[in-house]
This record gives sequence, C-alpha cells and structure tokens, in this order.
Amino acid sequence: MPRRERNKFVKRGQVIEILIEDYAFGGKGIGRIRNEHGEFVVFVPNTLPGQLVKAQVKKSSKKYAECKLFEVLKPSEDEVEMPYQDIPGAPYIQLPIEKQHEYKKKSTLELFKRIGKVADIETKFDEFVKSPNTFHYRNKMEYGFSAIGYNRELKTDVDEFTLGFKKRGTWWCGDNLNRDSGLFDAEFENHLKAIRTYCEATGLDPWHAPKKEGFFRYLVVRKSYKTNKLLFNLVTTSHDLSAFDLNKFADYLVELFGERVAGLLHTINDEVGDRTIATTGQIQLIYGEDKIVEELLGLNFEISMKSFFQTNPKCAEKLYSKVIEYALENKEAIDNSIVLDLFCGTGTIGQILASRASNTKIVGVDIVLSAIEDAKENAKRNNIEGLEFYAADVGKFLTEHPEFNNKIRTIILDPARAGIAPKTLKKIIKLNADRLVYVSCNPATQARDTEQLMHAGYVIKKLSLVDQFPHTAHIETVVLFEKN
Repeated sequence: MPRRERNKFVKRGQVIEILIEDYAFGGKGIGRIRNEHGEFVVFVPNTLPGQLVKAQVKKSSKKYAECKLFEVLKPSEDEVEMPYQDIPGAPYIQLPIEKQHEYKKKSTLELFKRIGKVADIETKFDEFVKSPNTFHYRNKMEYGFSAIGYNRELKTDVDEFTLGFKKRGTWWCGDNLNRDSGLFDAEFENHLKAIRTYCEATGLDPWHAPKKEGFFRYLVVRKSYKTNKLLFNLVTTSHDLSAFDLNKFADYLVELFGERVAGLLHTINDEVGDRTIATTGQIQLIYGEDKIVEELLGLNFEISMKSFFQTNPKCAEKLYSKVIEYALENKEAIDNSIVLDLFCGTGTIGQILASRASNTKIVGVDIVLSAIEDAKENAKRNNIEGLEFYAADVGKFLTEHPEFNNKIRTIILDPARAGIAPKTLKKIIKLNADRLVYVSCNPATQARDTEQLMHAGYVIKKLSLVDQFPHTAHIETVVLFEKN
C-alpha cells in the first residue's frame, strides 16, 4: 500500500498565524501559505479579509486545510470599535453592517452558481432584506456556567466561577459575560454579573466540563418583544438541589427585573452531554407563567421554553412577508386550491397565508408533534380557519395521503439546515405543483436541491436574501421556483 504523501505546508494539530485575504460562504476566511512548494489555501471560520489570526489545523488535504480560530491577533482595517463585549456568537460585530451585507450577498450568489449550476443567478436576484434591528435583536439566549474560566489579561484558563459563553475554540472553558453583548436584552445582560455573584455566594459548584460534575449548568432566557417580558429557565443537576432555594432565586430575579419577569422554570439535567434540555430530566414551574406571547404580523403566538420560534422576530416578519408575497404572486392560481406547507413547525407561515387567502385550504405538515400541537392552538387563538395540521414525516405523509394528488398548486418548503432528503424531494416533485416557495437557513443545501429541481423542470424566478442574524455568517434565502 503506498504511503500517504506528507503535506508540504501544514500538519494536523499545528497552530499557525495567517493573514486572511478573502471571504467564502458561511463566514470562512481564506488565507494562503506560499513557499517553495507553491500556494496552499487555508480556511478559517468566523474571520475577515485583512485580519491576522491564530488558528489550529483540524483537517488537511493536498489542496487545502480547515482550521479552528483561536484568536484574532490584528483586526481588519474595515473593523470599527463597538461599545459591546465581544462574544463568539457575534464574530463580525465590529464590521460595519453594509460590509457584512456585501460579503453575504456575494458569497451566497456564488454558491448558487457553483453548487446549484445557476449561471445567471444575478438576473434572478430580487432583494436583500435587512434586519430592522441591527443590535439587540435576539429573543432567546443560553448562558452557560463553568468551573473553568478565561482570564483575558493573562490569556489563559483559570479555576473560577463563570457565567457566560464558551471561549471560542474550547469546550471546557467559559468566558464571563460582564456587560451587554449587543445581541440580546441590554438590561438583562448588564445584570448577568450580579446573577453570577448571587449563584456563587450559595457555595454550590458550577459545571466542570472535564470532570462532568457540578450543580449550576445553564441559565436560559426568552424575551417577548410584544410584552417586554422575560421567561427564565435555570438548568441544574439534582446533586445538592436541596441546598438551593429556587423560590428565593425567583424573588431575586423579580428584585432585579420587576414586572418584566414572566416566570421561572427549573430543569434538572443530570446527563453528561452538553445540552440544556435533558431527554431524561424534568422541568418544573417555580414562579409565574411557563409561556410568553409574541406577535408576528398581527397574529399572537404562545411560546414555551421548548417551542421553536424565530430568534429575530422583527426580521422574521420581513422573512414571512417575502414568503407570502412569493406564494401569492399569482393570486388566482391558489384560489380554491390547496397550499402545502411542509416542515411547517408551529405553523406560522400557514397561519399568515390563511389570513390573507380566505379561499385557499392550507395543509401544514411537520414531524414534531409538540410543534403541531402548538400550531393548532395558535390557529385557534387567532381565529384562523382553512387550516389542517398533521404530525407526520414529510416523505411518508406524501405517500399516505393520495387525496391531495393533483390538487396542490403551491408548496411552501422550510426544512432544517440539512435541507430536503433526496427521496422526499423526489416525492415533492411528483406532486407536480406549479410553484415552490423554498425558505432556507442553509443556502448550501438549498443550492444542492436547486440542481435537482431544475432537472425536474423547475426554474428560479426570484431569489431574496434575509439577514436574520446580523454580525454572524448566517443568511436566510427565499427562492420562488416555477414549473417551466
């Protein structure tokens, strides 16, 4: 067996310093190593052209290497000072928003050319939809406790009670959030240091990731932009639970935030896996209500801790408006027909569409039973008729309900990041709908599916980009396909 040729530029595990020269889709900065052997490409996520960074090689091939970012040693000339504490969840917060939009648009359209084989994608481009709020736009945050913290001055990890986010590039080390990050609720985040002090004063230990032990694990917070209320979920292990007064902690939150506190839940998570909601744990209401209400385009939605709901609700209104605009572009074509809303979640899109197209029957399908139950409740609360919701696997549903064959003219698709399974996509194509409105939080998988849809006779009529997550590499796309 021939011996594998050694990489002449980098080796796995090596820590390198490299200048980022270009930007690829998904927030991957491109650096290049040049030596007597030639030129070698290095990808480093969450970096920008002009930055000098320290990164570790995770994967290496003959042509390129994938790295993990450790630290930005020198900023790009495009970056500006911000009054917020930097966190891994906002790697581009110091880059002016117009420049962020420029990078996102260019790299996404290139993706449709390269993967989707759409050579004239620029002619299909409709609109770049900006987030109404550039800062403080998120309605949910998860803050982690850790027994290992990061000392920013010494640039090393230390043993200390920490509450904030994981230090970039590590799984064992926390980084205290001491002030507003610019992403979530400013009043809450400016009080997080006080909450950390309160918890530390109990003498109970924060979670120690390497040892997989400790009491405090997470503090999860949801916010309603309609009511300005905050819903809290404290996640701990059961170990030493009797030593912690949950009611007293609820009183402390009310002392800090007053009537803004909608409720406090407590979740027991004794699993060693790094997730907030344990599959075997239990959740208990300690104070107030277990849900908050949010409004989207005039409709009210009840949101629990477990509910999936758009993280940037103000921008979600713009996203959904674009979906509805595409679905209703040919209004006569959907009158007295069935619109299929696949991967519908809590049924938000279907409900908004039903409120604007009274002569249309909308059928929503999602595999998550709790989401479908929420969808039914929300539709009832909003007095919307003409909706049917089914908890089913999308692929199986299309086979098990032949009564919808040849009656569906429009299909709305909003799959998870992995895109649509090839078998399911074939079943969707067989329904022979006139138009598809495909929403994606991962344009890479959408571009992949585009090639298959084009082979089946669909063409892209319009494409819009929606900036749901400013200061990150994420971008959502809405594509209108029509049968050629």
